[in-house]
Parts: sequence; C-alpha cells; structure tokens
Amino acid sequence: MSGKPLHPVALVPTCDALPPPAPVNPHSLTGGRPDKPEEACGVFGVYAPEHPAAKLAYFGLYALQHRGQESAGIATFTTTEPYVHCYKQMGLVAQVFREDILVELPGHLAVGHTRYSTTGSSRVVNAQPILVQTRLGALALAHNGNLVNTLELRQNLAADAPDLVSTTDSELMAWTIRQYVNTGSDWLEAAIQGCQTFQGAFSLVIGTPAGLLGIRDPYGIRPLVIGLLEGTSRRYVLASETCALDIIGAEYLRDVEPGELVWINEAGLASFHWVERPARKLCVFEMIYFARPDSVMHGESLYSYRRRLGEALAQESPAEADWVFAVPDSGIPAAIGFAQVSGIPYTEGLIKNRYVGRTFIQPTQAMREAGIRMKLNPLRDVLAGKRVVIVDDSIVRGTTSRKLVRVLRDAGVREVHMRISSPPVTHPCFYGIDTDSQDQLIAARKSVAEITDHLGVDSLAFLSWSGMLKATGENPQEFCSACFTGDYPIPIPQPLKQSKLILEQTGIR
Repeated sequence: MSGKPLHPVALVPTCDALPPPAPVNPHSLTGGRPDKPEEACGVFGVYAPEHPAAKLAYFGLYALQHRGQESAGIATFTTTEPYVHCYKQMGLVAQVFREDILVELPGHLAVGHTRYSTTGSSRVVNAQPILVQTRLGALALAHNGNLVNTLELRQNLAADAPDLVSTTDSELMAWTIRQYVNTGSDWLEAAIQGCQTFQGAFSLVIGTPAGLLGIRDPYGIRPLVIGLLEGTSRRYVLASETCALDIIGAEYLRDVEPGELVWINEAGLASFHWVERPARKLCVFEMIYFARPDSVMHGESLYSYRRRLGEALAQESPAEADWVFAVPDSGIPAAIGFAQVSGIPYTEGLIKNRYVGRTFIQPTQAMREAGIRMKLNPLRDVLAGKRVVIVDDSIVRGTTSRKLVRVLRDAGVREVHMRISSPPVTHPCFYGIDTDSQDQLIAARKSVAEITDHLGVDSLAFLSWSGMLKATGENPQEFCSACFTGDYPIPIPQPLKQSKLILEQTGIR
C-alpha cells in the first residue's frame, strides 16, 4: 500500500437554505449542570459494499443519540476520487443530516460519531470523525472514551503535527497513528503502534481506504460490538451498543474484546490481539445508566439488569409507602423492580418533557427558577396526600434531586422516600464520563444522613456496592467502579489527579 498517492477529501458543504444548527446548551433551561454523569459519545462504523453506507450510519447514530447530543458527523470512503467525503456539525443527528446531505456522502464504508465533550470544548472544530491525511490516504477516526496521557502525546507530536486544530484527545490519537503510517507502517501496524502509546479508555472506529478498524483498550472500559448485516458474511457493523445494530436490521455477533483490533475489508473480518494480558473492566455505569435499556450486555438487556438493581434495593432498604415511581426515564426499570419485591404499587408520578434542551429560545428568569418543572411535571391528583418511594439511578451533585423533592412537596406529597439504585458517587471519572470534580460530588462531601437533610426527604438509601455488582451476575472484578470506590484500574498522572480529586489532595477525605 505504500505506493498509493495521497487521497483527496470532499467536505460536503452546508446547504444555504438551511444553516447548521447553533450549539445547544442542554442545561440552559434548568439553570446549571445536570445531576447525572454525562456520556462522552457514540461511535458507529459499517463496511457494506452495495449498501448505502452513509444512510446506515445515519440510523446507527440516531439510535446512539443518547450518548452525545452536541455534534454529529459521518465520513464515507469510495474507490474513486475524491475517495473520502465528510460532513459534521453541531446539533442532534436529525438536525445535522438531511436526505440531500446523505446523498453527497457516497461510499461502501462509513464512520459515524455523536459527541458529548469531556475533553475539548463544545465547538464544531472538535466534532468527529477526526480526518487526517497520510501517505496511504485519509484516515477518519471516531472515539469513545478519554485518555489520561494527552500531555505526553501532544509533546511527542509537537514537531510532526503543527496543524492540530481541535482541543481533543481524539485528534491526538489520529495524528499519532498518522505519524506511524508516514514513517513506513501499514494501517494495521500503525494502529497497533499508536494504541500501544495510548493510556486511558478508548473504543475506536477508524475508516481507511483499505478497510475498517475497530479497536478497544486493554481494559474494555467503553463498549464496542460487532454486527453482521443480513444476507451476507462480508458486510459488518461496529457500534457502541447493540441498539444501533437493531435499527438497521444487523445481527449481533459479539463484543470487540478488550485489547483486540478487528480489521474489516473485502476479505471479511480478521482479529488481532495487541496486548498480552488484557483485563476486563467495563464501566459499570454503562450497565446502570448510560446504555439504552434495550441494548444487550452480557447476554441480556440492560432493562433486565436495572430491574434487578431495583429488586436488590427493595431488599436492602425497604420503605412503607402508598406508591413507587421513578425519575423518568432512566429510573423506570429499577422502580419496577423495587415495586415487585416490596409489594408497593407502581405508578407514574412524574411526566417528562423530552424536548427540553432542544429550543433556541432562552427561558425567562421566573421559568429558569422553576427549573425542574420544565423537564419533569408531577401528577398532583395521583400524589397529593400520599407517601411515595421515588427511585432514581444515581445522585451526583444533588441539585436536581433537591429541586425535585421541592416539586413533590408542592404537589402535596406527604412523605418522600428516595431510593438510589447505585452506590454514592464519591470520585470523578477520568475515562470518558463527565462527573465533575470531587468537590462538586455531594456524596464526597456529605454523609447519607447529611444528604438526606440537604435534599429534604424523609429517608434516603443507596444500593450497596456489593449489591450492585452481585446483580450483574458476572465476575465483580470485570467492572470499573472507580466512581464509587476510587480504585482506578488505569493509573492517573498526578497533575490530572490534582485537577479533579480536590478533596483527597487537600486531605479533607
């Protein structure tokens, strides 16, 4: 492949009739950061000769929209000039792409991405896929995760990457692989050499003129699955979750293993293990909250796992109440499990407005102060005078939970018993989840009794760490639960630790 010329790239222009959407701040309506961890992104790749790869990527990203709502992008590869086409903008998948744009993205191979920023600001220059040119042609990289050695990578690239335009670790990864290609390695060699320099969490989908790459870090912290399009053994799909396979009618084959690289081209799928001793450490928050409940992990839907969390929670921390209901939508499976074990009837107590954060019109100050009601509205006639158990999957900062309790009191609820289907979040994540610095995590600063008083609830209980892991039905050692324990499987450089582990550095904890 070393003799091939540099492949040109076609950047699809934005249609003048409909300008790209402006960046949306999803927190502007509620007056601040959410009371949940936020996911980094979703990745998707497809190798499908004779199929509309861009359209398949569009629907795959549509299914992965919950993993990132800041920007979306698709790059496609063809066998004729200009070889590579790419379009990416700020906004939701359905806002960024239209039929006329997808038509301008021809090709048999596509790489797609939806983004929520954990490193790098929310700007279109940071949207993915990242596109770089090499001596073998263009490389399009989509990344889910977060590296912890970005300073070292940037220093190593200082002389060879003067054209860095973003502030993301993903661009550093693309340029690192480019560096190995340009010094003589082929695509496989360069990808493996690059990955051996990356420290942190990464699930990568990489498009090249010669084929599609899927790579997972040695711990498998972020998920990546392989699917097969119906009717052929040579048309493969890579995605963050199985729900992205379902939407295009692809069959789930297996996960990309920790420390594995898969290479997909006209010959089919080849597998390479690029580390000697991979260790499974899937982020347990993927199981609890991030992934869609209809996605499958460890052989079952996450709905089933989350329902078991609620069952365990009811066994550990029962309550006397008239109703059980959830903070929608993520708390619903656990609330159903809690109700089934406790015998307390399940009902809907809160109605969610699923379009909050999609408007470009800023609310009035009075509306902003109302805050939570713009997203969650109580059913007053159902709740008035009742004792309720409200189930949620996590509490991070406590701000939204406190507002929610106030809304329930205003609706006439007599007693509020809050149950959380995960342990207290006491440590920030360094591997691709935006959990804020430690001093902003309420459970790092307050005891459960103090949090109970702060939220204004009659009782509060979290699921135990052992109960959470037991519900997985898997080996507890195969999950990263550092946000609950502070036990980070990948060493964190001291300067990065100091930036987020503020309470531990000051000796408060």
